[in-house]
Amino acid sequence: MLKKRIIPCLDIKDGTTVKGINFEGLRNAGDPVELAVKYEMEGADELIFLDITATLEDRKTFADLVKKIARELSIPFTVGGGISSVEDVRKLLEAGADKISINSSAVKNPQLIYELAKEFGSQCVVVAVDTRFTDGSDLVYVRGGKQATSLNTVNWAKDAASLGAGEILLTSMDGDGTKNGFDIRITKLVSEAVSIPVIASGGAGSADDFIKVFHETKATGALAASIFHFNEVPIQELKQYLKNQKIPVR
Repeated sequence: MLKKRIIPCLDIKDGTTVKGINFEGLRNAGDPVELAVKYEMEGADELIFLDITATLEDRKTFADLVKKIARELSIPFTVGGGISSVEDVRKLLEAGADKISINSSAVKNPQLIYELAKEFGSQCVVVAVDTRFTDGSDLVYVRGGKQATSLNTVNWAKDAASLGAGEILLTSMDGDGTKNGFDIRITKLVSEAVSIPVIASGGAGSADDFIKVFHETKATGALAASIFHFNEVPIQELKQYLKNQKIPVR
């Protein structure tokens, strides 16, 4: 059985770490470089950096900030936000990213997934899927959660996998920042529909939420932000708790 991964997420706006609820009401959560160092020391398995306004503001991710963070890390480091070409990815990998995450650009041009996988390998390509239950359907949202598409979440995840994505980062917008627990229903549907790893995101509020998502879905990783940023659930304690509950972690 694959060991489960605990992944903190740095949502970046204007060069600082922020966190909101349902993608709204952002508040400052600290310096991204300091947080990255802290999470590596605490035993995080990976780190994800999302420049959450890059697409909305029609600009590229902060490569200089990526470089500063990467310098401090030895764990896998995924970067997303404003990526729309092979050249964008090359620059971020040169800055120290191990993997990249694409969302809006993949929906706009699905062929980009194939191109990036061909150029850099599937293991480098994470397709982020922001999903919300809307009018009785699970729909994919783009542009930082601001714009609904007509894409069905499960079907889009399957398409992304078939085009060469190495991993799906599935964020439930309904759960985001609420601390009410991961969205088990959609995580279960997506993780059972694809053969690539799925990271559950959105809603973590306690250690038991991680137990639940790993027991009840095929997610191989679980991502959280505010509970780590504000030290509500220390990563070391969480991993020990998971081990005690017989969940394999690194």
